[in-house]
Amino acid sequence: MLLKLDQWQKEFIETEGDKILYTGRQVGKSRICAMDCGEYALTHPKVTILMIAPTERQAFELFDKTLNFILDQNIKAVCKGKNKPTQTKIRLTNGTIIWCLPVGMSGIGVRFLTINRLYGEEASRIPEKIWDAVTPMLFTTHGATILLSTYNGAQGRFYDVSINKNHAYDSFKRFTVSSEWVAENREVCETWTQEQKDGAIEYLKREKARMSSSQYAQEYLAIPSENIRRFFPEWIIEKACILKRRASVEGKKKYLGCDFGRMGEDLSTFEIIENIGQDNFEQIENITTQKTLLTDSYDKILELEKAYTFSDIGLDSTGIGAGIYDFCLKESSVKHKVHALENAKKFIDADEKHSRKLMKEEMYSVMKSLMEKGKLKLLDDLDIQDSLRSIQFENNLIFSERGHIVEGLVRSTWVCTKDQSLDLWIA
Repeated sequence: MLLKLDQWQKEFIETEGDKILYTGRQVGKSRICAMDCGEYALTHPKVTILMIAPTERQAFELFDKTLNFILDQNIKAVCKGKNKPTQTKIRLTNGTIIWCLPVGMSGIGVRFLTINRLYGEEASRIPEKIWDAVTPMLFTTHGATILLSTYNGAQGRFYDVSINKNHAYDSFKRFTVSSEWVAENREVCETWTQEQKDGAIEYLKREKARMSSSQYAQEYLAIPSENIRRFFPEWIIEKACILKRRASVEGKKKYLGCDFGRMGEDLSTFEIIENIGQDNFEQIENITTQKTLLTDSYDKILELEKAYTFSDIGLDSTGIGAGIYDFCLKESSVKHKVHALENAKKFIDADEKHSRKLMKEEMYSVMKSLMEKGKLKLLDDLDIQDSLRSIQFENNLIFSERGHIVEGLVRSTWVCTKDQSLDLWIA
């Protein structure tokens, strides 16, 4: 099925040199990134291209889209045999090589390359250290940098390039497209049906009613806000995300936190923390599932309980989580351990008249405090780091469209610290 391109997509692909695309969500930027890379690779022999993304999942999805585009254009252009595509590398018969890699927190794994083109997918979530590591790779080739992303607050290299901060990025051609423009103006065709168009317009109406004006502007209109900031600064993520996976220690208390996704692209997450003593805690496992039935998530909790024997379990008990929570209350092995941790619940002062923070803000504050003090160590996992970077706040309200892992972590941290009667959880 041939994809019909918008005019901005055609212009983006035709533009040579440095370029940046800042968009609303779900406009097709990953597909355009893959097409742009594929077109360049097919028409430029003996060059090296590097495509980077914050996580392995994002990098592999981008790799698949790029490879599929090239195969659709010219199946004979892709090398076979010992030079056939791997999970991270595409060799073409014209001598061009495409690397597609997750970058971690330092970029040390990609420093070995000299490249002619650099693509940064979800570039607003790539740490500054990565840019310091990868941009010198273009030094001897006078190559081009192509950045694509939604905004993640008004900070970071992607934001600086988009506004041409201090005129340091004059070489970039800038493209922007909002989700609203795509929903309302993309031409109806075989790959964008009237049903999809109508559904997208209705979805954006619901999102606009749900979100603050700044959040909606950033997520769907490609307009950053100075009022929106990242909740977990990069230095805290670097300090906390240092652990390798290990077996649990017998005799140490363990805690499970869960967040449940809808049947679709949302993740369900199961985050396990162990108390290693002296009010110090370590994450020992991060498990995610996708397109999971309610009964499957319930079964997963029982499976993990059998393997770890948790002291406490914190669940999101709203939405589909309510059904899972009810199931757990009927299961003798876990019913005395489960705690309903609802984001919207308010704390009431002793006089029962004045509410304090919502539970969500309270749970996030506890977890951040532990990370800052070095008392909570997390796994050195790209998906965890990406989820932490996605958490933003505005007027003390916390939000994220990609924070499912952190939603599980704050619940396991909460039940862990409350079980220990620490002062931290009241602070």
